[in-house]
Amino acid sequence: MKNKIEAIRKERGIRQEDFARSLGVSRQTISSLETGRYNPSIFLAYKIARYFGLTIEDVFIFEDEEGGNNHE
Repeated sequence: MKNKIEAIRKERGIRQEDFARSLGVSRQTISSLETGRYNPSIFLAYKIARYFGLTIEDVFIFEDEEGGNNHE
């Protein structure tokens, strides 16, 4: 699953460390999320979207089984 976390975070001038602290996760978790090496739980996805004041669909790009985008 792809996401827009890094772009949104940088656009708002938020450091990985500060973002991680606010969410109660490690900076490494944020790095892994941003590079697509880690997919968050639905709870963490919700916390991330809420932190930015966005919906989950605004932050995460869900792809169907054939690889096409359902939301973007």
